[in-house]
Amino acid sequence: MYYVYILKCSDGTFYTGSTNDIDKRLETHNLGKGAKYTRGRLPVKLMYSESFETKGEALKRESEIKNLNRSQKVVLF
Repeated sequence: MYYVYILKCSDGTFYTGSTNDIDKRLETHNLGKGAKYTRGRLPVKLMYSESFETKGEALKRESEIKNLNRSQKVVLF
């Protein structure tokens, strides 16, 4: 399974990403070893996730979510 997720950073901003192991990825972010964007905005909290059969589906949805505005992302939670 592949996952798309939205994190809420400590400064209130959102970060969207994808992974095949959501628990490990969340831990990686909170250890400061994840995306550069989240490193200075710790801790992060998982707000939303979706699962997909293929990596391609997950990447397509990640792109769609990244193009949403903040209020549209909040509706997903």
